[in-house]
Amino acid sequence: MESLTGHLGNGNSLAADRQGQALPRFMNVRQVADYLHLNEKKIYSLVNEGNIPATKVTGKWMFPRDLVDRWLLESSYGGVLTDRLAVAGGDDPLLSRVIMNLARRIKAQAHISYSCTGTALGLSLLARHRADICAVHWGPADESQNRHAALINQYPQHHDWALVRICRREQGLMVRAERQEQDLGRLLQAPLRWVVRQQGSGSQRYLQETLSRQRLDAKVIEQRTTAVALSEREAASQLAMNIGDIAPGARSSAREYGLAFVSVGWEAFDLVLYRGVYFRRLFRELLDELRSDATLKLAASLGGYEFTDTGRVIWAE
Repeated sequence: MESLTGHLGNGNSLAADRQGQALPRFMNVRQVADYLHLNEKKIYSLVNEGNIPATKVTGKWMFPRDLVDRWLLESSYGGVLTDRLAVAGGDDPLLSRVIMNLARRIKAQAHISYSCTGTALGLSLLARHRADICAVHWGPADESQNRHAALINQYPQHHDWALVRICRREQGLMVRAERQEQDLGRLLQAPLRWVVRQQGSGSQRYLQETLSRQRLDAKVIEQRTTAVALSEREAASQLAMNIGDIAPGARSSAREYGLAFVSVGWEAFDLVLYRGVYFRRLFRELLDELRSDATLKLAASLGGYEFTDTGRVIWAE
């Protein structure tokens, strides 16, 4: 293991294969298989799953040895990146504030980031080890355990993942105050300008299912769409800037931007993460921050949150 730990990040390190020959900085499939004591078939499997750093050059897979070293250490319990936490996936105002508060408290001792990519893209980033955690929400709360498990099972990496409950939150439609209409059916049929979310986002999925339950053609919404927002808070901001009149989103996002809100139902807001991440000090601190009195007070001011099962493992194979 000395070649993996003693020269991490040093492109001039003199790692050797089993025959004692110096390995190049960029290894081919045979060389990386020999380096990791695996067969070549397993290397191709790791490449196809996006689990090992690799790049294709003129039709051949090449493996930067420095990144392979780092990948191996990071995948070990207590690896070199235990002082960093990258969160992707669904957008949420409360989670964003909690992460900012945690980052401010730990200062330069560690780094925690939150990239609001939407549920589907977040899971793809998680599968490729570009993120440590993905926030997901995919339909009504009473169906969430089955739905979220089915969503996760689409990825070969799900055997290494766990699903942790953060909260339940109220999902519905954010509306400019002067356009408010409490009857859901009339609101959906009103000639309003829509700001919709990208495909693969939990909020857009909830909207599509709401339209289906109301027996409304989604094409009507498409014809009235003025913008596509890539996060829930972007959708709310576009309504606040009078770019649109109505958008799917959570009560908390509407409250944050001074918008009216028409509830459609409650959804589960969960975190998907690698099992090793569950034991990271940073993740435990994140859970503690979510359970704190300050967070509960903030959630009450935003509205639309319920915290009965915060931190509970909902699913793990």
